[in-house]
Amino acid sequence: MNDPGHNDRLLADVLGEGISADFREGLLTETLRLVRRRQRFRQVRAAASALAVLAAISLLIWHQLPSNRVPPGEPAQPYRLVRTQPLPRAAWVQTKPFPSAGLIASVPTQLVVLTAKVGAPVREISDNELLALVPKPAALVRYGPQSAELVFVSADDQEELLRN
Repeated sequence: MNDPGHNDRLLADVLGEGISADFREGLLTETLRLVRRRQRFRQVRAAASALAVLAAISLLIWHQLPSNRVPPGEPAQPYRLVRTQPLPRAAWVQTKPFPSAGLIASVPTQLVVLTAKVGAPVREISDNELLALVPKPAALVRYGPQSAELVFVSADDQEELLRN
């Protein structure tokens, strides 16, 4: 299955017996250059990743810190002194219950309204009795069972009745 000559050629290529020394040295140099280039790329990528993470953490911490910046021209103080004092007694506002026993009024405090019953109760008239009281032609317009309006044929008649 395997050709013994093929294995010999492969072994010779691996061991470098059939290759010139310049070619072998150039191949080795190129391989080492590519390996170093990949190694540098990995190192730069790792450093850039670490720098990006550090920058993100720094930015988050910077945004979380309270802003205690002092305006320019003003000296920075490590504390702020606050002085307080009690409010004077004259400035207090108080409510006091009004003593009912000490109430003196020159006018009566209560208004008394008296009503008296009318002698005879008011009698409601029917629609026909209402129309009989009106001397001019008129009509009774109903809007519902308990509401109606008296309408005159002429507006002048209505004004005349209201004046009388």
